[in-house]
Amino acid sequence: MQEQSVITREIAVAAGVFAPGHLGELTQVVDFALVDAVLEETGTVQKRVRLLPSRVVVYFVLALALFERCSYRAVWGKLVASLDALALVRPCTSALCRARRRVGAAPFQALFETLAGPVAGPHTPGAFWRGLRTVAIDGTSFHLPDSEPIAARHTKRKRKGEDVEFGYPLLRLLVLIECGTRAVLAAAFGPETTGETTYAEQMLDRLARGMLVLLDTGFDGYPLPAPTPLHRSGVPVPVRRPSHPADHQAAAGRLLPVDLRHGKAAGADRRSMDHRDLPGRHGPPRAVAPGHQPHRPHPLPRP
Repeated sequence: MQEQSVITREIAVAAGVFAPGHLGELTQVVDFALVDAVLEETGTVQKRVRLLPSRVVVYFVLALALFERCSYRAVWGKLVASLDALALVRPCTSALCRARRRVGAAPFQALFETLAGPVAGPHTPGAFWRGLRTVAIDGTSFHLPDSEPIAARHTKRKRKGEDVEFGYPLLRLLVLIECGTRAVLAAAFGPETTGETTYAEQMLDRLARGMLVLLDTGFDGYPLPAPTPLHRSGVPVPVRRPSHPADHQAAAGRLLPVDLRHGKAAGADRRSMDHRDLPGRHGPPRAVAPGHQPHRPHPLPRP
């Protein structure tokens, strides 16, 4: 008979009805003290100890994001999977829905604002380029439930030239992330009828000196209003775009440094910009001949 190894582990959880309130190893990041603090700050602590205390509801909602394809009951089952000996209550779906409404969104906004930020170290692959922390702004859309209150604020898609709506109401989400780690630094969301550039303005205060911001072509030439610290120092913002239809192949993938102070590409001729000389550590951009193919020993990481 072959030798066998038995691995055992101990799980430390809160007592009583607070026991399901955890996220496994992630509880070390979102710990009990932090959750209790934001609940106290937002005035959402339960008035009496319920079968679903506010702290447990917070962890349950966070778990919903981790297991987005699971039902409410299935996610609850994951929270109590190793707690059979405690004989915990198994709430129904409607009870979990009411608990979510009772807690509301305020604690999660406070949690996000507390935890959001860069996490990369100096040697994290893809997080830095020539000493600058690389971050990116981009957006996406989500389908929302097709109910009257939601549809009144979030419109559905329309065919070009027609007023007929189809599909589900849409929400636009724009995020500022750290390249290399995908850590979220800031987020803005709302109706899809509002453009990405408008939501981007709400996140500019999270940019700091020493960051290199990557944007897509939708931001090229758009006058982003820079906050005071950025207005003084400037933040290099490359925009990935072809320079001109005539030399599209030569310019494919080139990066145009954009000065947030003026919301446009720096330099007199945007088609002759060499991305190796971004503003910041290495001085002002240097003009090169159109169609020039510079050597790229330090390619920018993909967001």
